[in-house]
Amino acid sequence: MAYEIERKFLVKGEFKHLALRSDYIVQGYLFSNEQKSVRVRLRGDKGYVTIKSTLESTNVTRNEWEYEVPAHQVNEMLRICEPGIIEKTRYIVNYKNLVVEVDEFYGDNEGLILAEIELAYENQIFEKPDFLGDDVTDDSRYLNSELSKHPYREWKK
Repeated sequence: MAYEIERKFLVKGEFKHLALRSDYIVQGYLFSNEQKSVRVRLRGDKGYVTIKSTLESTNVTRNEWEYEVPAHQVNEMLRICEPGIIEKTRYIVNYKNLVVEVDEFYGDNEGLILAEIELAYENQIFEKPDFLGDDVTDDSRYLNSELSKHPYREWKK
């Protein structure tokens, strides 16, 4: 079984000068609800299909399987995805032996900047970088699959 263990944070400060690299990402969902999703993604010139599902006991750890597929196939699959394609730039920041992935969203999620920290285990103690704000791991509105259905722009209404 493959697992993803991460905490999700709002970003409150400047981080781009710390980034090792960045990639433009377009992703859509062939299927999604709060418990599971099947996502297709273009990241640069590479394509991926990812299957995720939550575990009943936690929001921090999820099952995750990701497979690289040809980019042209992802472009075809994006046409049949649920409404609400996600566009963002992902910045990779190394901070004290942690990888922090910061996503700056566009389109209907413009203005939202989220960071994810991949952990080795659920209760891992780590020092938060100064640019991280509130922990939103337990708030399902911040799942990309939910942002595709209920974008950030709608929250302000």
